[in-house]
Amino acid sequence: MAESLRLDPKQTALVLIDLQRGILQRQTGPHSASDVLARCARLAKQFRVAGAPVVLVNVSYSPTGEDRLSQPTDAPLMGSPDPGWDELSPELGRSDRDILITKRQWGAFYGTALDLHLRRRGIRTIVLGGIATNFGVESTARDAYERSYALVFVEDAMAGITAEAHTFAITTIFPRIGRVRSSEDVLGSLVSKRGD
Repeated sequence: MAESLRLDPKQTALVLIDLQRGILQRQTGPHSASDVLARCARLAKQFRVAGAPVVLVNVSYSPTGEDRLSQPTDAPLMGSPDPGWDELSPELGRSDRDILITKRQWGAFYGTALDLHLRRRGIRTIVLGGIATNFGVESTARDAYERSYALVFVEDAMAGITAEAHTFAITTIFPRIGRVRSSEDVLGSLVSKRGD
């Protein structure tokens, strides 16, 4: 049985990956993109109420695409993105206190100020959600783990390109670098901690 979760809002940040127009239009599994977005929006609202930082991460490139990774691969992920594909969903809401991070690759740490933002706020635990589980979320999580952050993965607030890819990350990778919980578990842990 998993240990009960206790999250201190003063040391915990919610990091939401790639909940943007071009990615939310994709087919995902086992949770639909719309369900993931709704759960992430609910988490963001509660984290803001608790006074915990909310980090909204999107992926974007320059108009010429010169800052995109372009190594040869067997399975390129996407062609030229449509205009506006990188716009974060308005359903996430927005606070002046939110941290906005734009990345140029899968992970949210490399080449960004994410680590600096979190450390200056005294963050020790990162709660992760977003799309896709085994790309942006996993890449960010591996980097966070190597930087000694404690990790909480919100299983029903993320989805993979396929249900199988999501399940592999949730059952094989994430339990080795953090704790996997439901959105209800996370919401309950913040409310109880705030009331202490």
